[in-house]
Amino acid sequence: MKKPIVLVAILLWFFTACEQKQENSITYPNAKKIEQTDDFFGVEVKDPYRWLEQTDAPDVQEWIKAENEVTYSYLEKIPYRDKIKQRLTQLWNYEKITAPRIHGDYEYYYKNDGLQNQYVLYRKKIGSEEESVFLDPNTLSEDGTTSLATTSFTKDGSLFAYAISKGGSDWREVYVMDAATGELLEEKLIDVKFSGIDWKGNEGFYYSSYDRPKEGNRLVAKTQFHKLYYHKLGTPQSEDVLVFGGEEMPRRYIGASVTEDERFLIISAAESTSGNELYMQDLSKVNSEIVPIVTGFDNEHSVIDNEGERLLIYTNLNAPNNRVVETMASNPVPDTWKDVIPEIENVLSTSTAGGKIFASYLVDAKTEVKQFDMQGNLERTIELPGIGTASGFGGDKEDTELYYSFTSFVFPSTIFKYDIASGESEMYWQPQIDFNFGDYETNQVFYTSKDGTKVPMFITHRKGLEMNGKNPTYLYAYGGFNVSLRPSFSVTRLVWLEQGGIYAQPNLRGGGEYGEEWHKAGTKMQKQNVFDDFIAAGEYLIENKYTSKDYLALAGGSNGGLLVGATMTQRPDLAKVCFPAVGVMDMLRYHKFTAGAGWASDYGTADDSKEMFEYLKGYSPVHNVKEGVSYPATMVTTADHDDRVVPGHSFKFAAELQEKHAGENPVLIRIETKAGHGAGKPTSMRIAEWADRWSFAFYNMDLPVLPLR
Repeated sequence: MKKPIVLVAILLWFFTACEQKQENSITYPNAKKIEQTDDFFGVEVKDPYRWLEQTDAPDVQEWIKAENEVTYSYLEKIPYRDKIKQRLTQLWNYEKITAPRIHGDYEYYYKNDGLQNQYVLYRKKIGSEEESVFLDPNTLSEDGTTSLATTSFTKDGSLFAYAISKGGSDWREVYVMDAATGELLEEKLIDVKFSGIDWKGNEGFYYSSYDRPKEGNRLVAKTQFHKLYYHKLGTPQSEDVLVFGGEEMPRRYIGASVTEDERFLIISAAESTSGNELYMQDLSKVNSEIVPIVTGFDNEHSVIDNEGERLLIYTNLNAPNNRVVETMASNPVPDTWKDVIPEIENVLSTSTAGGKIFASYLVDAKTEVKQFDMQGNLERTIELPGIGTASGFGGDKEDTELYYSFTSFVFPSTIFKYDIASGESEMYWQPQIDFNFGDYETNQVFYTSKDGTKVPMFITHRKGLEMNGKNPTYLYAYGGFNVSLRPSFSVTRLVWLEQGGIYAQPNLRGGGEYGEEWHKAGTKMQKQNVFDDFIAAGEYLIENKYTSKDYLALAGGSNGGLLVGATMTQRPDLAKVCFPAVGVMDMLRYHKFTAGAGWASDYGTADDSKEMFEYLKGYSPVHNVKEGVSYPATMVTTADHDDRVVPGHSFKFAAELQEKHAGENPVLIRIETKAGHGAGKPTSMRIAEWADRWSFAFYNMDLPVLPLR
């Protein structure tokens, strides 16, 4: 008799929820329209919501407040929202640990006891099990919105430099600590952005930044030319020495690293997110010159190790899938390069440890790792726990063992200890999560895109799930900037899966899963390929009865937010729900804010040519919202401190949607305060955001959510 009672309860809940939903009429805030017109090659383009680009302006702040009031009023009426949040909190509440690294006499590692807003840096003396807190970022702000970013120890482990981010901003502050005592030195560097920290002995370190914007909102103003500085301990930042960049060598992105033997300074300089120059300086010689290794921005290169003057370089020059070459510091130009690990059909990434090269290959977006000696002789293929993603395999030359992590969609990130000499792995640490992973499975399929290209997609769901076209399906992708989406675990997805949901992750063109050719096939005048690949993924899931239009949600963030925005404006009939997050939505103006100009290698700009302008305008989400079209239920998400993809993109897109959308589906925007593009976001914010996301999806799919544990 229990089954009928449960069924009646579910039906009563379902009809009550539907009745409540019908009563949720939405009145959107009034977004004023101000006449603003730009001329592109003789074509006038209106931009009535440009005023929303100035995040700190009083009228924009009022609009943000009004929009959030509407959004949260809607979300608060979802009857199971609190239950989903409670279940997410329960699942999230497990101990998380990172692999240890040795610095001086101590092992250092990060740990979160479950629900702490930020990971805590711990240490324990080598050979001891007694641990102590070394640095706790949770003490840096009351609400957990100050996070730890870049960190760096001196080679002897005596000094520790670290950068912090406030409210999710890309702008950092750098401090230095005496590792033995835990006391802060007097050093404080400000206005540091897109920077590593690399020590030169114990006397000082290299870092990168831009000039502080002189006009406009600091979180919006364009950052143009990067500069590499050397900071000597005990001196004010104003006396820091410009090493590279500036007026004589203007570059948009500059990074530096010091080789493990502290012999060479290696400098990477780039104009965009794709392609870089490589320079070196011999630090063993006083006042030595900075000399080029390779110039031009058509390819990507990095020095991965050295043996004296012998340099090992990872590059895609004449090798779209990457290779490792060797050269001598006395004459390091490409004409002298010789293959150490030649290019093969699979995409290569590398690391070194214990005097070995670890080659990680992407085989249809899955990891395969091989160990080579420093001359490029294959020693073994490393046995991994299964099909998924392995990462790590880095360390110092004298290391005899290293740590790596392995993860997949239903395999939480687990740390393994690896003996470099024997090739044996043993489990070091595995998380304990209140979830039965054995009930779920992941399969990889290959579907056909619009132009006939075969595209891979991972699909995860409960074993034995009936393919009846009624399964809620979350289709997530990125498709840009040579980024490879690989199998990975996220605790946030577990609520979706245990409610009968499907998680689908296609590897679209524009990414790096099949090398530089795959990447370029989704850039500039070929960007539409990315949207076509995404649309075809949705169509495949529908045609094969995984789901249907009424149960499909599209999601992506940043460049993936653009992906969702472009897809929903081109195919508003494809999905029921859309989640464009922190997206690049105005393709005619993206390059005028913060570091946006650096994305031109993937996108092109509206200033390049009339052809490029027309192509960008043809898919730009802000410019393609049509009057009278019924769009999917949409929750745009962004944050007021996002200085990577400025929130004005999302503001303008939401305003256009709310003005022109003709259907009954809600089109909302959820604007996080004191948060940025995503990095460093505290746990409490993440749980709240994902609870709202899942609630919004289930509610708009008219799905009864069963009682959660």
